[in-house]
Amino acid sequence: MLPSDTQAEPIPERAAGAAPVMGPGPAGENCFSSLLLEPAVLTNLAQLGYHQMTPIQAASLPAALAGQDLIAQAQTGSGKTAAFGLAALARLNPRRFAVQTLVLCPTRELADQVSTELRRLARATGNIKILSLCGGVALRGQRASLEQGAHIAVGTPGRIMDHLARGYLALDALNTLVLDEAAR
Repeated sequence: MLPSDTQAEPIPERAAGAAPVMGPGPAGENCFSSLLLEPAVLTNLAQLGYHQMTPIQAASLPAALAGQDLIAQAQTGSGKTAAFGLAALARLNPRRFAVQTLVLCPTRELADQVSTELRRLARATGNIKILSLCGGVALRGQRASLEQGAHIAVGTPGRIMDHLARGYLALDALNTLVLDEAAR
């Protein structure tokens, strides 16, 4: 998300008992409203039950929304998908039907979970198309969906490589790459 001459900064997991990482704003304000998000996005977040940022969201969202590259680590269920998803959605051009965000997940199950959550987060942004590209599903249907145009592709490395090798998936419009649950 940053020009190649800028270095990514790691955001460590909060240790048990450590003070929470506070978001931007006065007195450690930890609300999504402290971020530069569209009003419709804020309304959708409230409807989804997102009222306060989790530590990983507070630490990563301001930098991600500013276009900075990040390396972030946090426990399962800590809100990482919303953290990278909100930043990716903010960077999309809804009028351009080309893959602008690619999320790589190690398993089909995680890719399906991420796709589902991104669709929930994208409800407030009209006409955003999110594709899940994983094995176990006919390549033909995925190819047809790619030909129709998509803004976000979420998939497993093997299936993404397959689509790339066959020329079905173009990444020339890519502005955000997420490696979800990358092993050390």
